[in-house]
Amino acid sequence: MIDLPRRLTAEALGTGLLVATVVGSGIMAGTLTKDVALALLANTVATGAIIVVLISTLGPISGAHFNPAVSLIFALRRELPVRDAGLYALVQIIGGVLGAMVAHAMFALPLLQASTTVRSGGGQWLSEGVATFGLVATVLAGIRFERKNVPLLVGLYITAAYWFTASTSFANPAVAIARSITDTFSGIRPLDLPGFVAAQVAGALIALTLMSWLLRGPAGGELPINPEDRS
Repeated sequence: MIDLPRRLTAEALGTGLLVATVVGSGIMAGTLTKDVALALLANTVATGAIIVVLISTLGPISGAHFNPAVSLIFALRRELPVRDAGLYALVQIIGGVLGAMVAHAMFALPLLQASTTVRSGGGQWLSEGVATFGLVATVLAGIRFERKNVPLLVGLYITAAYWFTASTSFANPAVAIARSITDTFSGIRPLDLPGFVAAQVAGALIALTLMSWLLRGPAGGELPINPEDRS
């Protein structure tokens, strides 16, 4: 296994680049067009693309979680020590905040901002629960059946979830926290963070519960890859 400092660096770097892409592409889109749908499409394509790249390149080092909810799930599955999961979450948050600041710097904006974008209410919270549920389900099933395609699967899922959820699919507590310090296209008001984070954690836990049952084989282990071996 790769040593912890390098894994933590990969998690911080990956989350930072992810947030820089989300925030930066949102700023660029908002600068180039006043069409909100077109701006969201640009934001979506950039985010989906960078996810594929980051998981493909950094996954072999740290597992490419870039998300405290995902690290929590792997800790609960006993595939990541609890201490490491806590450190993963810490560096993911730090990396995400730095990523937002770098995006601001690239566009000559104040490095730290308080977002004024309201994202609250039952529909938004449900959307975040659904978005994170789907993300975790995609990761767990993808690792089991299509490991080599996980980067593409996650990138495609997030691309789709941008459009079928009312919240545009943050699905990540670290990203949500980082987006609270940008008063740009992708921002979220700090006051709305607790509801988003709670919904994300709930969605992740529900996905873990369901997928643990769904992927369980007849003898209690995971399902075999060959469909003909299943009963």
